[in-house]
Amino acid sequence: MKWWKVLAIVLMLYSIIGGFLIDVPRLPILHETIRNTYFHVTLWFAMMILMTISIVNSIRYLSSGDKKHDYLANETVNIGLFFGVLGLTTGMIWAQFTWGAFWVNDVKTNGTAITLLVYFAYAVLRGSVDDPQKKARLGAVYSIFAYVMLILFLWILPRITDSLHPGNGGNPAFGSYDMDNTMRMVFYPAIIGFFLLGWWLVTLRIRLKNIQDKLVEDV
Repeated sequence: MKWWKVLAIVLMLYSIIGGFLIDVPRLPILHETIRNTYFHVTLWFAMMILMTISIVNSIRYLSSGDKKHDYLANETVNIGLFFGVLGLTTGMIWAQFTWGAFWVNDVKTNGTAITLLVYFAYAVLRGSVDDPQKKARLGAVYSIFAYVMLILFLWILPRITDSLHPGNGGNPAFGSYDMDNTMRMVFYPAIIGFFLLGWWLVTLRIRLKNIQDKLVEDV
């Protein structure tokens, strides 16, 4: 087993155990739900790293035509979407406890839903095309568009309009008023752990794809 896989396991175990047991700031409204920072926020960070890898490899595919870049671009989107759904779900649970509803009319919450739908459309687009090269080209071009939407809805719009989310619309970010050093000891390793777990899943899916290609060639 490669060292980074061992590191992924260690960091995930550390993050889960520390996330539930380590002391956290006692804040009004949030209380113990602030522990969701270790999961909800870190899942989104890992997702955005994966989507960034996807757009880089989409551009590399358009310039080289090498299918390995297409496979990598596609599978990072697939796992990124998986993390995105988990992030959205944990966010809805958190919203129920802190805002009183699973879904609120918030620019970042709505932008999150739109972003995931845009990337789900990417998966539908690829699935609707049979020709491998055409599928890869269309997927690569659409991936660039989807990434622009991600930046717009998750990073730009929430910062120029009112938002309930910390760090947006004039609200201070967690780190500026309650992310103490103890929480940082879990938060940053959790981001790395989730990303490495996602990367592990990506490599497994690519290996499966290569095996399927080999079987087709042998037929």
